[in-house]
Amino acid sequence: MPRPRPTPAMYRIDGLPTIFPNAAGIDIGADEIVVVVPPDRDAQPVRVFRTFTPDLEALVAWLLACGIDTVAMKSTGVSWIPIYEVLEQQGIVPYLVNGRHAKSVLGRKSDWNDAQWLQKLHALGLLQASFRPDAEITALRTLVRYRAELIAHRAPHIVHMQRAMGQMNVQLERVLSDIMGTTGQAIIRALVAGERDPVTLAQLRNPACKSSEETIARTLRGTWKDELIFVLTQALVIYDVYTACETLRCVVGAGTAQRHLRGVRCCGHGR
Repeated sequence: MPRPRPTPAMYRIDGLPTIFPNAAGIDIGADEIVVVVPPDRDAQPVRVFRTFTPDLEALVAWLLACGIDTVAMKSTGVSWIPIYEVLEQQGIVPYLVNGRHAKSVLGRKSDWNDAQWLQKLHALGLLQASFRPDAEITALRTLVRYRAELIAHRAPHIVHMQRAMGQMNVQLERVLSDIMGTTGQAIIRALVAGERDPVTLAQLRNPACKSSEETIARTLRGTWKDELIFVLTQALVIYDVYTACETLRCVVGAGTAQRHLRGVRCCGHGR
């Protein structure tokens, strides 16, 4: 009989000293944000704000008026990013915390909302902030992730091209390691442009290609069908759109990375 797994350690907050007396807590929703400050900072220590930019600015202004210098919030989706950035711009230290960490502490009152609980735990120093890179690395990460998504969306259209050619018995994948390599793209673009002669198409072979022109020409003696050429054309057009976007993001991202690395080297690192 398997032994029961040990439960994670639970902590009680009774009698703990205050570490961050100027701490606030924020519960971020899709339409509104609940904000809590220490009870002695305002006659109404719990307030609700909308998520629009003017409301975020009003929220931060109220926090500054209450003498708040640090705020705890849960990392839920991407809705925390706008308020996080506004807080940083105004010199308030945001603590982005994992919601599961707050659940491992005993002593929550039944009438407390999430913002009140986060404020209490943060004031006692019981929350650990998640890692958040600096602005340049964040921008680079956004571009790199977007580029990866573009590449992933591009892949199914390569399959569409391969399937269309396969139904016409054009088996380029048998002689080329990558049909979207230099040789493969040259042949596919010539097919879309109207060229059907296998010998002429095979002459588009890149000199570095391992397969001979004769071998490639044999794979290009297909049974041409207008509807499949149409599918091939549309797939190539969509592939080119994703490739153009991916190339643009790659160039912008490379520039951001280079600027960051130059800054790192200037600080004496990255040797």
